[in-house]
Amino acid sequence: CGRCFQIPGFVHPSLMPLDFIEREIEDLPPLNQEEASLVDMHSLLNVLNILHGELTLIGLTLARDSDALRGALGVCSQWLADLRDPERLRRAADMFPSLRSRVMNDVARLMAQHPDKENDLELLESRANLDSVFLVLDLRMRELLARWRKPDEWVPMSLAQLRLNLLQVFAAIGKNSKGRYRIIYNLAMQAPSDYYVQLDFDSTEGDSATMPPVLHDVIRDLIANARKYTKPGGAITAGFYASQDELKLVVQDTGRGIPENELTEVVKFGRRGSNVGDVRTMGAGFGLTKAYYVTKQFGGRMWIASRLGVGTRITLIIPRPPLDYCPKDMFL
Repeated sequence: CGRCFQIPGFVHPSLMPLDFIEREIEDLPPLNQEEASLVDMHSLLNVLNILHGELTLIGLTLARDSDALRGALGVCSQWLADLRDPERLRRAADMFPSLRSRVMNDVARLMAQHPDKENDLELLESRANLDSVFLVLDLRMRELLARWRKPDEWVPMSLAQLRLNLLQVFAAIGKNSKGRYRIIYNLAMQAPSDYYVQLDFDSTEGDSATMPPVLHDVIRDLIANARKYTKPGGAITAGFYASQDELKLVVQDTGRGIPENELTEVVKFGRRGSNVGDVRTMGAGFGLTKAYYVTKQFGGRMWIASRLGVGTRITLIIPRPPLDYCPKDMFL
């Protein structure tokens, strides 16, 4: 459409060049136990980092002290430390409701000490962000507990619910931006500071698709990653299709791209592209790593196609298992 060409730097995904440089990602070394735990908890890590940032900001707003919410920050730091040990994290997940209460009680305590700032706009925005963060954390915890109970199971997932969960994540990301940008889903509504996101999910099973639950994490992480490395005004497109034989996921963006000699390197544990050092991020660089190891765990293949200054496309294909399928351990 004509509007696509009115937004500086915008290239609609359907007009992306076909001469991307593409590599299949193969034969990365196994992860050790700590690395494996951090990669597996990548989505949770990102949300906890955002929570830590909001608690620090509330302390600065109310008391001009980044450590004013020591109790709440201590709880958050403990969660982050627990991500390195699956057993400790399981105990923390079971205690999530009480841990959430400890954080919110500490926030209420500090607010009561500064009643003159209860209507401060920045504080009200941070409180709203806390609600969004805890909504996402609650979802992550429930997903983790379900996955731990049956780690290798393929289960039917509602495509509508999958989409709704992604919309909730983007709503939280948008709030955390504090007005720097919006995330919209109608191209006709896009302004120069907005991200346009297109989500297409289809299945031969109709309204649901049978998949490993951890794939939900991968879809969410790759889409959030694409947004992170795309400037406002750009577009992120995600397509998921469950056929009778395989699951296919494609996530494409109009972002900064990946240097050709780093297409494989950026998938390794903790690595980022040499051209993204200026990007503000709460993550740890595990999104592509997790996508690779999950794909390999279930016998699939992964490709990265990219061009500097144009964008990146990630493609995953996972075969549907036979009835007696038992996935390999991706960390051994």
